[in-house]
Amino acid sequence: MNQKKHTHGFSLIEVLVGIFLVAVAVLGLAELFLLSVANNQQADRVANATFLAQQQIDWLRGFTLDELNVYAGTTLQQRDEIIDLNWDGTNDFRRITVFAAAADTFQVSIHVFSAEKISIASPSVLLADPVRYRPRAMITTIITR
Repeated sequence: MNQKKHTHGFSLIEVLVGIFLVAVAVLGLAELFLLSVANNQQADRVANATFLAQQQIDWLRGFTLDELNVYAGTTLQQRDEIIDLNWDGTNDFRRITVFAAAADTFQVSIHVFSAEKISIASPSVLLADPVRYRPRAMITTIITR
């Protein structure tokens, strides 16, 4: 007698292959998600650094000629700021203002570095090698009075 087997459902091998394919797809999506989170954090740091640089320039543009001359007389160490952006007790950025005066024209360069560069003692070391220390934002402008 010929008996036909009527099987309903999937075999164990078919189930394992299906689970493997779903796992590969989910892992690919998880990696894509992690990469997008890292890129968003990077973009947030650059946006905050650019904001801090522009904020400093706007602050300096409000100075009178006498105030700009006094500020030009300060040292680079006095114009080196450690900034805690969100007041959580963790220093987030380091902003260095480079200021050069010539008569009533002032060239201003703002360099904003990430928190990893706070431990470097001298601001002139950071400014001397921008390729190595890579500022998150750098804006240069001229202020005249």
